[in-house]
Parts: sequence; C-alpha cells; structure tokens
Amino acid sequence: MSRKRGIMSSRFKEELAKELGFYDKVQQDGWGGITARDAGNMVKRAVQMAEENLKKDKV
Repeated sequence: MSRKRGIMSSRFKEELAKELGFYDKVQQDGWGGITARDAGNMVKRAVQMAEENLKKDKV
C-alpha cells in the first residue's frame, strides 16, 4: 500500500507539536514516536485554527 502525502506542512506540524508540548518527543523519536492521542490533539487543534481563520475571513 502506498503512503499518501500529508496535507499539513512539516513546519505547521512542528508548530503544533511545540504548542501542544510534545515536540521534544518528535525530535527524539520522529513522528512515529508520538501517541495516537497526541496525533489526534494535533488534528483537533489544526481544525480549530482553520475554523477560526474562516470566521475571520467572513467578518
């Protein structure tokens, strides 16, 4: 099975990991070292940020 290319840029993922407090784990173990919970929280935060940007654009 081929891997699909990620939607989020590496830089954006790093910023989210720093904000959520697990960037040190990413640096040490790579993205495969984070927990499913951390990955889920990262996606949740990205969605929240996108929704906030959409609200700003409508105003």
